[in-house]
Amino acid sequence: MISGDLLRDMYISAANNIENHKASVNDLNVFPVPDGDTGTNMGMTFRCAANDVKKLDGKSAGEVASAAASALLRGARGNSGVIISLIFRGFAKGLLGKETADGADIAGALKMGVEAAYKAVMKPTEGTILTVARVAGEEAVTYAGETSDALLMFDKIIEVAKDTLSKTPDMLPVLKAAGVIDAGGQGLVYILEGMKSVLDNGVIIETQESAAVSDRADFASFNGEDINFAYCTEYIVNKVYNPRFHEPQKLRSYLESIGDSVVVADDDGIIKVHVHTNNPGKALEEGLKYGFLSNMKVENMKEQLAREAQKEESQKETDDGVRRIAQPDKKYGFVAVSAGEGFTDLFHDLGVDGVANGFQTMNPSTEDILKEIDKTPAEVVYVLPNNKNIILTAQMAAPLSEKEVIVIPTTTIPEGIAALLAFDETADVNDNTNNMQAAIKNVKTGEITYAVRDSSFDGQEIKQGQYMGLSGKKMHAIGMDLTKVTDELVAAMLDNNSSILTLFSGKEVESEKAQELADYMTKKYGDRVDVSLVEGGQPVYYYIVSVE
Repeated sequence: MISGDLLRDMYISAANNIENHKASVNDLNVFPVPDGDTGTNMGMTFRCAANDVKKLDGKSAGEVASAAASALLRGARGNSGVIISLIFRGFAKGLLGKETADGADIAGALKMGVEAAYKAVMKPTEGTILTVARVAGEEAVTYAGETSDALLMFDKIIEVAKDTLSKTPDMLPVLKAAGVIDAGGQGLVYILEGMKSVLDNGVIIETQESAAVSDRADFASFNGEDINFAYCTEYIVNKVYNPRFHEPQKLRSYLESIGDSVVVADDDGIIKVHVHTNNPGKALEEGLKYGFLSNMKVENMKEQLAREAQKEESQKETDDGVRRIAQPDKKYGFVAVSAGEGFTDLFHDLGVDGVANGFQTMNPSTEDILKEIDKTPAEVVYVLPNNKNIILTAQMAAPLSEKEVIVIPTTTIPEGIAALLAFDETADVNDNTNNMQAAIKNVKTGEITYAVRDSSFDGQEIKQGQYMGLSGKKMHAIGMDLTKVTDELVAAMLDNNSSILTLFSGKEVESEKAQELADYMTKKYGDRVDVSLVEGGQPVYYYIVSVE
């Protein structure tokens, strides 16, 4: 029997397992749009459930499932993320009121989840996560007549899900053409396997570096012009009763008139919306009629496809050693050195074409930076080293390129971000260069790291394991309390001219802890500066602090 505590651990294990495999799932993502983000979206969606249920202790299975369903709906990202939230929302309804759950309960709940997902999707397509879940649910209900053992039921569900997943290329021609199985279906299998691990031997799968990629779609073979609706648009409507606009079905009908891949799901308080459209503004405006909006996200899927295609070309270059130089199709382009997935995503969102990975202990080579310059389809390429140790390397790469390359000497990632925000596409090269160089002088950067051994710095004795708050060439704080050290660093960095404080959380910081720190900073400094939190994902530094 599955207790509430056991089910809680199953959700956590599932979130870790999909997180571990998100890269391999991303590389399968060619439907409905080849934008390479299914694994990321499913991972972030399920992480919301794990974060919420891990606070629960001694609750019933039904209560844990309901809490997870609410978190999944609010945190759902992307088409597959929304569908997975719908499946587990129906799953929760199947377990409603149950103290524990056996195999038959699981089978019935999964079937309810699948039915809910099919009902909410505008045009269900076979050969996708929906098919994998549906066939597994149908077989599970039949199998429930033979056993009520929960572990045997999960074995059966996963066996059928894998078998159905292997057949998805025969159901959906775009998968067969790309030589891959369905990404969402693969993500569902990883989620189910993560849950079963706890049921099987009590082991919550730990997060780790992404598993090796075995199959990858040829994204370069897809044409962005074939994407009919370019903007993946998502938001949550926080319901405000309006007699004219209170039925989500009407919102769904409107969205179907301006796009596709429409998914609309609601509960008592919110409506979760996902649509691919060329008019994200209209989609948002229509949602406002039903209540106030939150968690808005608009992504250009043509740009996402272009990035994945660039990765493909880069891999081909690595394979055959031949230098390929992208022909310019625009005036300006950017290459940035980044460390951490969050920073890389942020740079892409800000218009950066190529990203070279690098940080304190893993600086990119001249060749690495030149490759990114070569791939950037622009006449003028700005390079942002974002580390004082990489500036010279970038300057060495510049004359090796046939393009006009300008290195902006950014010494930190916040300086790189400030330079990008100062860029004006309508300005000429000299003005842009001057504006970006001026912008980096208005940014102060601080870093929180830890001591790996006993030492002394800036006249202070440091013990192994202590946190250190550094800015410029000074150490402003030291101690064993991460929040206190960060607070002392921030206090030292703020002055009367400060208006923006940004915290970039590192790879080793849990999202929940980072949010607690951001809330603390907002409470303490919110009347002086705007405080924001960004998941940087950088190694070595727990937090990077930017003050403008």
